[in-house]
Amino acid sequence: MANCITRHIPNTLTCLNLFSGCVAAVMAFRAQYDWALLFIVIGAVFDFFDGLAARALHAYSPLGKDLDSLADDISFGLAPSVVVFSLLQQMPYPDYMAAVAPYFPYSAFLIAVFSGLRLAKFNNDTRQTTSFIGLPVPANALFWASLAASCSWAGDGTLHPLLLLVLIGLSSWLLVSEIPMFSLKFKDLSWAHNKLRFVFLLVCVFLLAFLQVQGLAACIVWYVLLSLLTGKKA
Repeated sequence: MANCITRHIPNTLTCLNLFSGCVAAVMAFRAQYDWALLFIVIGAVFDFFDGLAARALHAYSPLGKDLDSLADDISFGLAPSVVVFSLLQQMPYPDYMAAVAPYFPYSAFLIAVFSGLRLAKFNNDTRQTTSFIGLPVPANALFWASLAASCSWAGDGTLHPLLLLVLIGLSSWLLVSEIPMFSLKFKDLSWAHNKLRFVFLLVCVFLLAFLQVQGLAACIVWYVLLSLLTGKKA
């Protein structure tokens, strides 16, 4: 009986991730970006612990692997896509874009498409056991959700639709790129083995302290830049 319960703990956590992603998408459709961010963060927490639980309990299964990818594409693919879709629907468009304005928001769903490609690639890429190749989907989702939550303007012209389109293209490319990016998994707490991780986290503390919600998006940018600068897996 105990083994049966134990076997289902990781999948339960994965389902909670999926549930959080669905709620985040609803919040995004309602333009409640702070709540969308919160539920994406909650989903990321469940995503972290389902893998941890699976390793600790030796509860691996093909079902769990497929369920995890599905949950991740909802929480970290669809949910941020809806966030950006909602932003693009609300913001004002210049006159020269009037003809495409009704269709322009649908470009946001490229994030979900490339997140799905990223997850499929990750599941079949043996090079990504201790580090990443391309931007992890939770990091991409946190960037978009943080950007939206920090922009309470939702239509005052602070961001241009074309700028968002460029960011959509850039983030979609980063998801499936061949850029090596370090993992935040600590094998021990020594400085020698985790110098890159400690430097990253220390800078993140300052970014979050000074920029608050917007600091989360800045942390993801810092993660990408640090990966590019070091050019090594950690």
